[in-house]
Amino acid sequence: MKQFKTFLIAVALILGATSFTNAQTKVAHIATQELIEQMPSYKAAMNQLEKLQKTYDTEIKDMVTEAQSTMKRYEAEAQTKTDEENAKRATELQQTQRTIGEYRQNAMQELQKKEMELLKPVLEKARTTIQKVARAKGYDYVLDSTTGTGVIMADGYDLMPDVKKELGI
Repeated sequence: MKQFKTFLIAVALILGATSFTNAQTKVAHIATQELIEQMPSYKAAMNQLEKLQKTYDTEIKDMVTEAQSTMKRYEAEAQTKTDEENAKRATELQQTQRTIGEYRQNAMQELQKKEMELLKPVLEKARTTIQKVARAKGYDYVLDSTTGTGVIMADGYDLMPDVKKELGI
């Protein structure tokens, strides 16, 4: 009886392995980063982020310029002021530097938050379109062939033209 169970398990494994090797999976590839960078909504989002970043950069430069002019004025007046007043001014300058640093950090966080907010719909649209085209073409898997992803493509179907057509690019 034990030999019969072993025989059945062996037959099941052989049949399973045979059917697995006979199953043909269709695989395509696409460079998703290249696709996303060509999407008009991505370009619009990046323009919006650049404008926001320039605004923050200008504000930070203005704050730094103002702090530097105040520091120069304080240095020029230092000889005529008391030690107590000079210490108070030094503390004020340190606080200004901290404020500028905090503002810079908050600006970076806001930029990252805005980038996620703007790019999420773009990435989702690319993903759903790739899935839609792959399913319509009968592909089981789609590999990302963007440089640096670890996938090296020799041959295979490139979905890029079909997905671009679907997106109207």
